[in-house]
Amino acid sequence: MKKILIIEDDPAISKGLVDTLTHENFEVKPVDDGEEGYKIAKSEKFDLIVLDLMLPGKNGMDICKDLRKDGINTPIVMLTSKQEEIDKVLGLELGADDYVTKPFSVRELMARIRAVLRRKSELIPDIEECTFGNVYINFKSHNATKAGKELELSAMEYKVLKYFCQHENEVIDRLVLLDEVWGYDSYPSTRTVDNFILSLRKKIEDDPSNPKHLITVHGVGYKFTK
Repeated sequence: MKKILIIEDDPAISKGLVDTLTHENFEVKPVDDGEEGYKIAKSEKFDLIVLDLMLPGKNGMDICKDLRKDGINTPIVMLTSKQEEIDKVLGLELGADDYVTKPFSVRELMARIRAVLRRKSELIPDIEECTFGNVYINFKSHNATKAGKELELSAMEYKVLKYFCQHENEVIDRLVLLDEVWGYDSYPSTRTVDNFILSLRKKIEDDPSNPKHLITVHGVGYKFTK
């Protein structure tokens, strides 16, 4: 499950963001003070930070600048009520990944958050092959074997397995799989993911009813282990 830090001092905006992001299956931590938010962003690991520009204690520009100086490369989406172009440019130059001007629609913010997370995931090194248990998969040539025998996999099965191999031991939310692998344009459901995994297990697991590699994390999604 992706973890997001919200540094926002407006209670109404903060609550709205927490409710929306939680509904979208993100783990959310809200903070209403800039100095406290900066310390938490340095000490804990997050997948993304939603950062207000005007904050008590320490403003968003300084938080962004100092986090980048500290070597914290967590993606940052900045929020501000200011509309001047110079503020947007400065925020991006200081290391913000995107910029949303208040008032904003929740739909727009969610789209920007997912886009930033998607760009981050694209930085994961590509892999040509993966071996786990008695299964060997070559993603470049689309060849696969299990216990030395040819394994027939569909293009989507190669794609899903490659994503899991690139995120070994990570708990992957069903919605993240839909977004990153299927793509939201196709509008499948989380049930699509569950049925797909059940079918895939029959091909790669020795005992599909007791999987060793594609593990269900109840209430969240799946985890791949070798």
